[in-house]
Amino acid sequence: MGKNSLTRRDFMRLGAGAAALGAAAKVTVLEPSTLWASPRPVPPSDTIRFGIIGTGVEGCSLLHSTLPISGVECVAAADLYDSRHIAAKEALGGKEIETTRDYRRILDRKDIDAVIVATPDHWHRKAVIDVVEAGKDIYCEKPMSHSVEDGLAMVEAIQKNKKMCTVGSQRVSSILYHKAKEIWDSGKLGMVDTIMAAWDRNTDSGAWVYPIPPDANDKTIDWNTWLGEAPKRPYDVVRFFRWRCYKDYGAGLAGDLFVHLLSGIHHITGTNMPPQRALSTGNLYHYKDGREFPDLLWTMYDYPNYQLVLRCNHNNSEEGEFFGFYGKKGTMTIRGSTLTFKPQGPYETPEDYSVFGWPAKLRNEYYAKWWKDHPAPEPGKFQVKEDEEVYTPPPGYSDMTDHLANFFHSVRTRQPVVENEVFGHHTAIGCHMSNQSYFTKTVAVWDPGTRKIKS
Repeated sequence: MGKNSLTRRDFMRLGAGAAALGAAAKVTVLEPSTLWASPRPVPPSDTIRFGIIGTGVEGCSLLHSTLPISGVECVAAADLYDSRHIAAKEALGGKEIETTRDYRRILDRKDIDAVIVATPDHWHRKAVIDVVEAGKDIYCEKPMSHSVEDGLAMVEAIQKNKKMCTVGSQRVSSILYHKAKEIWDSGKLGMVDTIMAAWDRNTDSGAWVYPIPPDANDKTIDWNTWLGEAPKRPYDVVRFFRWRCYKDYGAGLAGDLFVHLLSGIHHITGTNMPPQRALSTGNLYHYKDGREFPDLLWTMYDYPNYQLVLRCNHNNSEEGEFFGFYGKKGTMTIRGSTLTFKPQGPYETPEDYSVFGWPAKLRNEYYAKWWKDHPAPEPGKFQVKEDEEVYTPPPGYSDMTDHLANFFHSVRTRQPVVENEVFGHHTAIGCHMSNQSYFTKTVAVWDPGTRKIKS
């Protein structure tokens, strides 16, 4: 299942919420896309054959998510840790494929149409550029880039080589987030000036303290190649498996979780630009294990039409995954896999506070004029107040499968992807701005002229 799959807990939470809403609430189970479920077998000539670079946790999850998709076939996988070659085959249900430490063998194969890159962030630039220069389409895991400069180089290479690129923030393909965008576009929220989102966890695994496999050593892992362009250092198995904790390879909470929040918000609001400014705060409170990123991070962003506040906390999970869109006419929230729209009461109402400091004559004149200017509906024309609405995907729904299916559909048809390199680059810039503000303790400003972050 993808990260947005509906769980039994979600159903229980939804049921409790629906009971609290009362009989007026409308609960709708959304219909999933059938793009990945072909009504008939795809002819061999139309089958998309792909390889994957990086078969760790996310890479294997991606491979497993391709299994329901008709007309696609993984034929090769590359990873610098030998046991992940076995894990890749197991993720594909035991399918025998070529496995290698050297991803150039995948790029040299003429029968491969597309490549998934699921490496640590510091390898994205080189891997993506190598893939598109080899004439293959690319699916790159989020965050797209490890730095602004990397992102610019990747966009240039993808467009120069005229290849399809999808960035792997799967909420852009989610039926739940499409419904949220539909509500946003309808105007039912009215003017929205505030958006808040959070993704909180409270487990060691959620804070990237992953267990080390017992067979991991400097013989089963090609450490020097894995370092790539990062600073050279002796073999360190902790850095290899917990790379998100370190600046040389990852982007901390911003690169792991803010990127999901930002991409979801950008999709819903139709935003395709970096934030204008970012101001971050936070600290490293609990996981003082040598990591370089905080375990609590807050960032406030300026956009032209709204303010956005994001938070990720590794030390309390009560909020979980949450989005809130606060409009003049309504409020829209996403909690886990449940989307709720709730209308606001009318804001044009007769004054019932300050006028009681007026003489009765003036107060009565005010009310008479107000009701004259705002007459009640005629008999028979009263409208029932809009109900609260609740939406959820069906059990077992995977937005990751939908996102991959959308990518392979674009590879086959050459139609535009749902999340291209420009969208992914802009979202990643928001992550880099968050980190720069945190570490410099200043406001990070995006300069579109120089295409750089300034502090």
